[in-house]
Amino acid sequence: MEFGGIAELARGIAEGATSVRAVVEGYVERIERLDRIGPRVNSVIELNPDALEIADSLDRELAAGKPRGQLHGIPILLKDNIDTGDRMATSAGSIALENSTAPRDAFLVARLREAGALVLGKTNLSEWANFRGERSTSGWSSRGGLTRNPHALERSACGSSSGSAAAVAAGFCAAAVGTETDGSIICPAQTCGVAGLKPTLGLVSRSGIIPIAHSQDTAGPMARSVEDLAILLGAMAGYDANDAEMLAAGKREPLDYSRFLGSGDLGGVRLGVARSLAGKNPKILAVFERSLDALRKLGAVLLDPVELPKTPRLGENELEVLHGEFKADLDAYLATRGANVPVKSMEDLVRFNEAHADRVLAHFGQEHLVAALEKAAAGLRSCRKARDANRRMARRAIDATLRRYGLDALVVPSGGPAWPIDLVNGDAIEWGVDSTSLPAVAGYPHLTVPAGFIAGLPTGLSFIGTAWAEPVLLRLGHAFERATMAFREPSFSGRAES
Repeated sequence: MEFGGIAELARGIAEGATSVRAVVEGYVERIERLDRIGPRVNSVIELNPDALEIADSLDRELAAGKPRGQLHGIPILLKDNIDTGDRMATSAGSIALENSTAPRDAFLVARLREAGALVLGKTNLSEWANFRGERSTSGWSSRGGLTRNPHALERSACGSSSGSAAAVAAGFCAAAVGTETDGSIICPAQTCGVAGLKPTLGLVSRSGIIPIAHSQDTAGPMARSVEDLAILLGAMAGYDANDAEMLAAGKREPLDYSRFLGSGDLGGVRLGVARSLAGKNPKILAVFERSLDALRKLGAVLLDPVELPKTPRLGENELEVLHGEFKADLDAYLATRGANVPVKSMEDLVRFNEAHADRVLAHFGQEHLVAALEKAAAGLRSCRKARDANRRMARRAIDATLRRYGLDALVVPSGGPAWPIDLVNGDAIEWGVDSTSLPAVAGYPHLTVPAGFIAGLPTGLSFIGTAWAEPVLLRLGHAFERATMAFREPSFSGRAES
């Protein structure tokens, strides 16, 4: 059960081979044994105290001949910055919000529940979605502690959706939901050896998600297969008039993304090899070359290399935008919290962290919070200018390259193997790969799928497309996945292979 796909689990439940209650009990037992007691991956920050009661209700619905669809009774974990209108907290991993319960479900959560999904619990994350301190340790939060990579426990699970990726890889749920501003779905998914999709900005509602920056934030599915990503995405996506990006983009009809997966033949597909984003690490490039060979064997035409337009100051501008949008967006979210929450603004949060420094600031600081306050005090005119310029530049870089070479998508390594956890100095990422920034700033879709291993540690392959190209990317990832079968169950070993 632990590594079965959504369709397989749904079949077993529908045919009476198992029940929703039995599936939930199986996952809860595995979480207790491997996440909390045994190897202690520490990916699940909180279990839903009402999970078994909900499971029984969903079983009764099936017995009454009222199935909700393929997600009926399927246990899903949510990153702990996504609101659930139940007894679980939504904290972004911060002890400042450890008692913060949401008045209602986030829009995407309501969509998942309507489709029959069972919210099993919340996953740990890099505190405040990894936008608190400059020398942070991915996967650590003051509320949840440290999430570890299930393939090698002394290695990072990356972030900020660390717990979501680690839980999926470890078989603690059927699938999970993460969020990304820049890299927070793609990096942990590829580092933990699972599939992850950052959707087009405006495809999945952000209502009820603790924000960093509205111009880049989005939620997305994380799973062990591209088919499961497609099933989950179809349930999550839906028009929300309260999301300004959706309002601007216009209403889009819900799609069954699983119908785009195809047979695995990529004949006629044209892919651009983005060597300038791939870095120079020989071990990463060796996995990449094998991945490109697999795509050629599937019939894809590879243009290698393709030259992307220059994007000067993209990273500097992006940081200015994130700092500029963070305070206003977070203050608006905190205003919706109840009286038992001790922080109502970013100023309150900074003071709270200082007052609880022994628990909160023991490993790294809050430089990004302070910078966001300074940016807000200086005015946001330059931030808006940087945002508009950056978005135009990133979109032009992707779209112009796709048009120039007649491409369906770009392909690049997602990243490299997980690095050793260092709670003193923070993350040490030396891949030389930058797969995430262009699609993150552009608001364009980005898919990662398992590609291979380096010293027993997973690496991923990325497909990047233009706006609303999820059907194309899912087809590409599904074909590659079926041909390479690169997903591997984790060993929960103490360290990487020598």
